[in-house]
Amino acid sequence: MMKQYFDDLVNGIEAKIEADPNSRSPRKVYALEVAKLGSRLYSGEEEIAWCGVTAPFDLLSAMGVTSCFVEFVGAMLASTGMASNFLDEAEQAGFAGDTCAYHKSVIGAARKDMMPVPNFLIATSCPCTGGLAVMENLAHHFKKDLFVLNIPQEETKQSVQYLADQIKEMVEFVTAHTGEKLSDDRLRSAIENTNRTRKIMVDVFKMAMNVPSPANGRLLSNFGIVIALLLGTEAGVEVAEAYRKGFGETLEKGIAGIPDEKIRLLWIQNRIQFKNPMVEILEKEYGASIVSDELNDITWDPIDPEDPYTGMAKRAISIPFNGKGKRRIKHLQEMAKAYRIDGAINPCHWGCRQGTGARGLISKGLGDIDVPVLNLEVDCVDSRNFAEGQLRTRLEAFMEMLESRPSPWAA
Repeated sequence: MMKQYFDDLVNGIEAKIEADPNSRSPRKVYALEVAKLGSRLYSGEEEIAWCGVTAPFDLLSAMGVTSCFVEFVGAMLASTGMASNFLDEAEQAGFAGDTCAYHKSVIGAARKDMMPVPNFLIATSCPCTGGLAVMENLAHHFKKDLFVLNIPQEETKQSVQYLADQIKEMVEFVTAHTGEKLSDDRLRSAIENTNRTRKIMVDVFKMAMNVPSPANGRLLSNFGIVIALLLGTEAGVEVAEAYRKGFGETLEKGIAGIPDEKIRLLWIQNRIQFKNPMVEILEKEYGASIVSDELNDITWDPIDPEDPYTGMAKRAISIPFNGKGKRRIKHLQEMAKAYRIDGAINPCHWGCRQGTGARGLISKGLGDIDVPVLNLEVDCVDSRNFAEGQLRTRLEAFMEMLESRPSPWAA
């Protein structure tokens, strides 16, 4: 089912681009590469690793391994409207109703043989212990070996070295399971591609800060977290360049991401993955544009090809969800200032400490710089709990409040 879905998606996008080369938009290039990744994961022909969010995907790519964080599958199941059956399966097996639905849907999919059997799994302690737990569960289910990267919460010389040493051990673990040693040339090529992608994305995010922004509620949706899966590859460079070129042309023509942008919004943490009307309401009824997501940022320096493990370690530690809450709040405040944000929306994903657990800290932190936050009680994967009427009412009240107040960045 999922293999056919991804294959059809690849064929459909390629056919549209072939029929009309001018339709080759940044989002379409991005969607095509994501679909190709999904197709490879389900092909049965590749070395597969299910991973945690902060795994070094470029390193795994250099070792000939097709890898992906498991939450990606949960998001895909939700976007296709198939998540409910797998959530039911997990719940009937005894998993609690308030377990993160990204993880619960993946567990259900594995129990129904809808997850490709991996060669091995690589868990990461960041960004959440729930992600670590689901990887342990999947390793038990598939009867496959699990390697755990323990991500330190603070960047010090000692903590970086500790994680770099773990990544070196991970390379030995992968070699033991694939029989393939890490090629110095392939690793250097992957690092060069990662650095090229990083450099281009710095430009893209700076372009998105423009007033009005060339971005809108869909162009960069989930982008910051998913592009990590393409790091180290030519595809990652191509996707990033498509955005830079597309945004550059849009800015040159003086075109905004949405017509007559009035309100600029920051989306915190996860997008709602299943079909819903929220972006359409914001853009069409209020002229409000989601100009950035929380993870649409580069928080790490270029990686030194002569010392790649140190660079990869620093990159993993730098994720805003890692470490103390005040570090994440500072990052959100910096983003709000850079993007001239009028308000922020936090979906407070059920069962998630970053979503629901941090809501008070986030509201206060952004409130300190006069940026209001709308906290929504919503499950980003489970559409069974989506109360559209209630959410629409709260969204409308929030937007009316933003319309009635001056921008925090007004001169």
